[in-house]
Amino acid sequence: MGPVTIEHEGLAPLHVSSAQAQVALARLVLERDLGTSREHLADTIWPEGLPDTWASALRGVVSRVRSCLASPLQNPGGTPLVSQSGRYLLRLSDGCAVDLEAAETAVAEAQTAFAEGDHAVVHRLAAGAVANLRGSFLPAHEGEWAGSVRDRLEELRLTALELASLSASGLGDEHHALRYADEAVRRAPFRESAHRCRMTAHAAAGNRADALRSYHQLGEVLAEELGIGPAPETQAAYLELLRAPEPARPPRPAPPARVPADGLDPVLIGAFEALLPPCR
Repeated sequence: MGPVTIEHEGLAPLHVSSAQAQVALARLVLERDLGTSREHLADTIWPEGLPDTWASALRGVVSRVRSCLASPLQNPGGTPLVSQSGRYLLRLSDGCAVDLEAAETAVAEAQTAFAEGDHAVVHRLAAGAVANLRGSFLPAHEGEWAGSVRDRLEELRLTALELASLSASGLGDEHHALRYADEAVRRAPFRESAHRCRMTAHAAAGNRADALRSYHQLGEVLAEELGIGPAPETQAAYLELLRAPEPARPPRPAPPARVPADGLDPVLIGAFEALLPPCR
């Protein structure tokens, strides 16, 4: 996410400057298990059409990628990027980590922990995934492959935001529960699960009126923009809010006693006079 960068402990981050090398490296990294064909890699680099001499141009881009990988990711046994049977294979060591893959793993583990009711673990994993997914994936590059990856990552980001919100509600963290839910709604205004997270955040904070208001706002958006009503799952959450008892409110403090304009309360004066001895 963000600028394509290679980081290594103890060394300055290496930012891949060439736009063509950036997208080529990104695809080679994400498809390294099976490799990427020369034709698919070329289509990714030149989505608007291949140049006449695309084969030699592709070799030039691959050469720049190899230069980026030469240090610090150079494998002891040779170059990590090899050509084999018309495909490019990238061999990274076990110690390499990819931010997108780390986010995917964290979200999958968070979903498992959520099913087990472990809100603390869910929040740690989901919040970490949200942090890894900040920024955009190759924002300046168009094309079918880059667009499909962006779509997949946006769905992953929304799932992480919802898990982070729900787990924060479960932990009593009202601020973060609502913050994550609001971001999910902002990114996907028609996504009902995001709105349900917002309803849950308000309800967990004892703000049932705000939770009900969130439902009605969702209904208005769906009706005006899509011509539909909320899904049965959302309606069920709304009915549950209606059936829930009002949260207990602390009793109002008694108003202070009114003091006359002259500053003397006749009741207090009478009580004080009763305590005085009779005059002689």
